[in-house]
Amino acid sequence: MLQLETVLKFHLTQPEGLNLFTGYGDDYVIVNGERYTQSSLLITPDSLLSDWQVDNFAALQPQHFAAFIAQQPEIALLGTGNRLRFPHPALTAALTNAGIGLEVMDTKAACRTYNILVAEGRRVVAGIILTAA
Repeated sequence: MLQLETVLKFHLTQPEGLNLFTGYGDDYVIVNGERYTQSSLLITPDSLLSDWQVDNFAALQPQHFAAFIAQQPEIALLGTGNRLRFPHPALTAALTNAGIGLEVMDTKAACRTYNILVAEGRRVVAGIILTAA
């Protein structure tokens, strides 16, 4: 089966030196032209943790969301894979207590939303889960 790659282009110019999603598919994302296919990653405009230690959605634990807080964002995005799934509130309570908004969406929507927020100059962190289960 032929799989088409989705390439994102929101602006004629992209902010220099910032991490942006430049493409995505069902089992990968591309950040600044580099393809990632492992289970998960945590990304901010100026940092990329390519091994976020989340094997799949079912493996999410409170410490995974503590990694969001360490980045000091104003908003956090969680890309849950090919379909939208919501983590239990007990897992995300630390974000709520820290006053950090969490938006949960499928991974493709999280990539698009992240790029828009970066272009607006927002302090955003995205946790991207690429595997099923």
